[in-house]
Amino acid sequence: MTTIEFYLTDIWSQIRKNIANSGQVPEETIVFYESKLVSLTDAEAVIIAPNFINYSIMNQHIDLIEDCIEEVLHRRVKAKVVWQDDAYPVNLKPEPDPPVDFFPISIDPRQTFTNFVVGRSNAQAHLASMTCASNPGIVYNPLFIYGNSGLGKTHLLNAIGNQFKQLYPEKKIGFISGLDFVNGVYKATKENRFDDFKESFRNLDLLLVDDVQFLAKKPKSHELFFTVFNELVNNRKQICITSDRTPSDIEGLEDRIISRFNQGLTVNIEAPEYETSINILKMKISNSSDLDQLSVDDEVLSYLATNFSQDVRMLEGAVNRLLFYSINYSTENNSHISLKLAIEAFKDQIKDGTNELAISTVRKAVCDYYNLTKQQITSANRTRNISQARQIAMYLCRKLLDATYDDIGKEFGGRDHSTVMSSIDAVEKKIKTDPLYLKAINEIESRIKT
Repeated sequence: MTTIEFYLTDIWSQIRKNIANSGQVPEETIVFYESKLVSLTDAEAVIIAPNFINYSIMNQHIDLIEDCIEEVLHRRVKAKVVWQDDAYPVNLKPEPDPPVDFFPISIDPRQTFTNFVVGRSNAQAHLASMTCASNPGIVYNPLFIYGNSGLGKTHLLNAIGNQFKQLYPEKKIGFISGLDFVNGVYKATKENRFDDFKESFRNLDLLLVDDVQFLAKKPKSHELFFTVFNELVNNRKQICITSDRTPSDIEGLEDRIISRFNQGLTVNIEAPEYETSINILKMKISNSSDLDQLSVDDEVLSYLATNFSQDVRMLEGAVNRLLFYSINYSTENNSHISLKLAIEAFKDQIKDGTNELAISTVRKAVCDYYNLTKQQITSANRTRNISQARQIAMYLCRKLLDATYDDIGKEFGGRDHSTVMSSIDAVEKKIKTDPLYLKAINEIESRIKT
């Protein structure tokens, strides 16, 4: 099934469901399930009925069809029902998409901008991706996103494709990886279909290329990619590319291709910071039907974010591991996941005393940075500079050591659980608005880790 056919089938499935739920045609619902949506523009939806009986019944309910289309597309579209025998002679058959064997990747409907968690580590890439999906070929062309594996680059490509399909359902998308492109060139050459392979790109409106670094040191692939790239960009068609490194750092890539990549916008994605990791975990948990009814302590989220924030896939894997362990091995209340349970679940993956840090180490680093004594930072003194240093120290103890709120409170003058939580929340809020404050925290953290 081609990209367009898949999209039309999915849309018609949603429309049919709404028709069935309307209760207006309970005995004739099967008529709609035997039909097929073959064309959809801003003005008209064309539906093929397989026989005259279906054709007649569906035309009697044309208003209902249009109402249900509006519910799905959020816009009014005129419905036209065509009898199968009359359909294709009047050119209602949609233009074919590029050959399936040349574009083996389908856009994942589950990966959208809605469920992409945005933070400082990926905000630029997210904004640029949304811009390209909404205004293709106009602003950033090509868009080049780079970063390590597992940080969300492919998710953004899918999100671009999904939003593009919603805004421009009649336009064509090609999604291919660098490795598949190389294999496609080889296959097309071997089967004497090189012109077909080249032609499959010509009519695209959006080209998504994942892991383009696999084109390196492939001269024949370079030649074709250079031709395809120039033709699409010159025709104001959007190209979005991902890689594990910048264009200039891809060894074995021709200078002329590097130059073309650099003519657009290059943005990177970094490992998620603590706050973004927390939000990613919350998203993964909320999307898990198995965890939906479970209560997960904030301490558990902090524990996972601290230890598995290298990339998004590790965070997702940590949620899966936690769920598996809580269902099969927990001796606690099955509706609650505590920090104790989380530590048990990951005892083989996370060693005690990671980085050999202690609360006293973090506290001393903060004291040295602000030229304070231990007595000052643990006292009841609430002057601005001491209070700020104390809050930062508590925040770093939580972030770097995953120390419990109670343990942190004991080491800072016997403060209670709620005071520690309030201090950490204050730091997290100020980080968002005060760059100098964030810079100070990063410098302290750097000293601790060296």
